[in-house]
Amino acid sequence: MDKLSSLAKFKTSCPFLGRTKSSTLRTLCTSASSRFPTLTRLTEKATECPVMGPALAMRSGQMVAGYASVAGNADVNKIHQANGVVLSSDDIGKCPHASKALAAARMADELSAAKRRSDAIKAARVAHEPSTSKAGASVASGCPFHAAQASTSTPAAKPKPATSGFDYEQFYASELQKKHDDNSYRYFNNINRLAAKFPVAHTANPKNEVEVWCANDYLGMGNNPVVLETMHRTLDKYGHGAGGTRNIAGNGSWHLNLEKELAALHRKPSALVFSSCYVANDAALATLGSKLPDAVYFSDSSNHASMIQGIRHSGAKKVIWKHNDLGDLETKLQAWPKETPKIIAFESVYSMCGSVGPIKEICDLAEKYGAITFLDEVHAVGLYGPRGAGVAEHLDYEAHKAAGNSPDPIPGTVMDRVDIISGTLGKAYGAVGGYVAGSAKFIDMIRSYAPGFIFTTSLPPVTVSGAHASIVYQKTYNGDRQLMQWNVREVKKRFADRGIPVVPGPSHIVPVLIGDAAQAKQASDYLLQHHSIYVQAINFPTVARGEERLRFTITPGHTLEQLEHVVAAVDDTFTTLGIKREADWQAIGGRCGVGSEIRETVTPIWNDEQLGLTGMGAVAPRTRRAGEPRKIDARAINQARKKFEGLLGPVVEQPQFAPAVNFSGLQMRTGGGNAVRNAVNVPTPRAMAATA
Repeated sequence: MDKLSSLAKFKTSCPFLGRTKSSTLRTLCTSASSRFPTLTRLTEKATECPVMGPALAMRSGQMVAGYASVAGNADVNKIHQANGVVLSSDDIGKCPHASKALAAARMADELSAAKRRSDAIKAARVAHEPSTSKAGASVASGCPFHAAQASTSTPAAKPKPATSGFDYEQFYASELQKKHDDNSYRYFNNINRLAAKFPVAHTANPKNEVEVWCANDYLGMGNNPVVLETMHRTLDKYGHGAGGTRNIAGNGSWHLNLEKELAALHRKPSALVFSSCYVANDAALATLGSKLPDAVYFSDSSNHASMIQGIRHSGAKKVIWKHNDLGDLETKLQAWPKETPKIIAFESVYSMCGSVGPIKEICDLAEKYGAITFLDEVHAVGLYGPRGAGVAEHLDYEAHKAAGNSPDPIPGTVMDRVDIISGTLGKAYGAVGGYVAGSAKFIDMIRSYAPGFIFTTSLPPVTVSGAHASIVYQKTYNGDRQLMQWNVREVKKRFADRGIPVVPGPSHIVPVLIGDAAQAKQASDYLLQHHSIYVQAINFPTVARGEERLRFTITPGHTLEQLEHVVAAVDDTFTTLGIKREADWQAIGGRCGVGSEIRETVTPIWNDEQLGLTGMGAVAPRTRRAGEPRKIDARAINQARKKFEGLLGPVVEQPQFAPAVNFSGLQMRTGGGNAVRNAVNVPTPRAMAATA
C-alpha cells in the first residue's frame, strides 16, 4: 500500500494524496515511523484516515489470524522435522512461519497503538469544537467517501460556546505542520555506534549495520583503549554519578584536574568545565555581557546557536557582521567609542560550511578598537595544532611544537592574544561536556555568577576521567590528526573527480551541496537504505534555504575500502535522484562557492610539511585497510596512565609481556579485580608517518 505506483491512482479521490507532493510521499513511504518502527510514516498517517484506519486494522487482524490458523502445534512440528529445523524457545525466529507471525503480530500491535493515538488526538480536538454534527463535518472535510453521507445528515444545531481554554495540542500540531510544509522537520535516525567496529553502527535492528559518515567523534576517541580503561577503573572506584552540583558535593579532584589540563592545553591561567559546550557558550556569553556595563557584542553572522542564545540572554547590545568579512567588522567597530566594552564573538572552524575564521586579523582589530575576543574552537580542539589545542595554536605551529606541554603562554602567538576560548569534550575527544578558558579572574567571575554552571549537576567522574585521558593522549600523539587530514584530502579529491559539489573550505569539514530540503532528505534516506551509509541531511535553519547539504566527517578510523565505497555510493545517489553536480551549479551561476565563475583557491590548514609529506624521511600517512587494527600509540598510553596514578594507582602489566619491545599482548586494566579477566587488549602499534 506504500508503493508510489499503487498510490498514484488514488490521488484524484483522496485529498491527502492529491495535495501531497510525490517527493514527500516517497519520503513517507521509505522512512520508518519514530513511534512505531514496524510501520512506515505513511502507514502511521493512514491510521488517521476514516477509510484506511479501519481497513488497516481489519487487514492486520486477518494477517495474524491467517498465520495462527495455518497449522496446529503438531503440524508445525512436522513441518520443522521435514525441513530439518530444530528449534528451542530461544531461537523460534529461525522458523519462517513463526517469525512472520511474530512480525505480523508486532505490526498489528503497532497499527492498533497508532490508531488509538490518532483517535485520542481527534477526540481532544473534538472536545474543543462546537458540539452536534462536528464529527460528521470533520469526516466530510477530510474524506470524499464520507462527504455524501455528511451532507444528508441532520442540520446542525446552534453551536454552543466553547467552555474550555486554549487548545494546546492543536497549537503544537500546527507548529509541527509548518516544519513539515517547508521540509525543515527534523528526523532522528536510530544509530548505535559499535565500539569494537568504529566507525560502524547498527540501526534499531542490531543486525543491520551501517557506516557512519557524519559523527563528531572525529578521532574515534570514544573507543580508544586507554580512555575505556581509565573510565572502567574510575567507575569501579568512584561509581557513576557526580553527587550534586559543583558547589554541593559534586566538586572533586577529577573536575579540578581536568580544568587544570584544559588551561594548560590552551596555555591560559584557568578553565571551567560545563555539562556541554552549548551550556558553556550560553552561560559565559550571557554572564559576560550582562556584567560588563553597556557592553556591545560583535557577532559573526554564521555563529553557532549556542553563541546566539548566550548573547541574547545577556541583554547586551548586539551588532552582527558579515561572515569572515574583516572590512564589515572594522566598519562596525568604528561606530562605537573605544571606551565602550566590546566583545567580538566568532568561531575558528564553522562546522556547516568548513570555513575558518581569520583569528589573527580579528585580534588585530580587537586591539585597535579596545575589544576583547571570544573564540569558539569547538570543531577544532583535538584536530589542529601540534598538541590539538585548535586553530589558534596551529597558526603558530612550530612555536607551540617547540614549547611542548608547558602550560606557560607564548607571548605574541595568536592563541595568547585571544582573550577567551571555548571548546568541547564531545567531539574530537569523544566524550561529553564543554569548557571555557581565559584569565583567572574571568573564569572566577563566570564560576561565581553563571546559573548554567552553578545550578546544574556536575559531570560524573567516569565521564570526566575519560575526557581527561583523551586529551592527554591527543596532546602526546599527533598521528590521528595527520591521518584524518590525509583522508579528508583524499575524499575531497575523489568527490571533485566525479563532479560531486563540495562547498570549498580549508578545514576537515566536507559539505556536499544538495540545494533542496526534500532532496537532501531523500539523498540521506537513499544512502542509508541502498548503501548502508549514514550521513544526516542538513536543512534550514541550520543552513540557509537553497544551501541544504549532506555534511560528511572523515575520520582516521575509516578504511580505504570505506572511502571508496562512500564515493561510489554518493555518485550513485546523485545519478539516481537527479541531484545537481558541480557543472549544473556552474551553469546557473553557482551557490555558496560551488560552481562560481571565479573558482576559489583553498589552502588546507594542515600543510604538506605538517602532514609529514616533505623533508627528510617524508612518508604520507597510510589509510588503514579493512581488517587492520587501529593505530595505537604506546607513549601516549603511558602518558595518559601516569596522569591518574595518584587517584587510581598504577596499571600493573602482566610479567610475561615486554611492552618496550612488543605491545601486541599489552593488557589494560579496566577495574580493581583480576587483571587478566578484566583486561582490554591494545592492538600492536605499526610503523607510520612522522608525528611531528
